Amino acid sequence: MSMIKITSGKLSLAIELNDTPTARKLLEKLPFDGTINTWGDEIYFETPVTAKAEKEARAVVEVGDVGYWPPGQALCVFFGPTPASEGNEPRAASPVTVIGRVQGDARRAGQFRDGEDVRVSKETG
Repeated sequence: MSMIKITSGKLSLAIELNDTPTARKLLEKLPFDGTINTWGDEIYFETPVTAKAEKEARAVVEVGDVGYWPPGQALCVFFGPTPASEGNEPRAASPVTVIGRVQGDARRAGQFRDGEDVRVSKETG
C-alpha cells in the first residue's frame, strides 16, 4: 500500500502500511506530530486517529510490527519484548490492529527516547 515515515531528530523509520481501514484513516491525517513514549522494547505516541480495534487485532505481535492501539489512540512500533511479554515475543498492553511493518531493522526504534518529539509523514522517496 503506502509508505510513511516516523522521524525524530536525525532518526527516521520507514513503515509500509497494510491496506486496512485503520491504516487508511492514518494516511488521511498525515502529517502529524506527537511525543514518544517507551514501554520496554516498544515506542508509542498519540495520533489524531480514532478507530476501534479491527477483527484481526491481537496483543502478541512480531518484531517490526506497527500497530494502532485504540485505548490510547496511539501508534506503536514493536522491536522486542515489553513488560507484558511472556518470553521474547513483543506483546501490547491490550490488542492492537497491526497496520504495517518497519522496513529494515526494527531494532533501530530503540534509538528513539522517551519524551522526544516525533513527526509522522508520507514517505516521498
